[in-house]
Amino acid sequence: MTSEQGLPWLDLRVEGDPHPRRFDGQATALQYLLRVERLSADAAHELLERGEVGPPAARRGYTLRPLGQ
Repeated sequence: MTSEQGLPWLDLRVEGDPHPRRFDGQATALQYLLRVERLSADAAHELLERGEVGPPAARRGYTLRPLGQ
């Protein structure tokens, strides 16, 4: 599945939560990570670049993958 811009949808999985959060792109995911999950800007950008981040950069483990991976 792709967004209107042709980019793949992203699934965010948070340690301890069995339900992924789905985003239509990195910009939307970044807003969520900063406002709702309250990650630091460094941790959020690391997650977007590497696809995962955890302690000590973040209080829990996070993974971000294209839908279906």
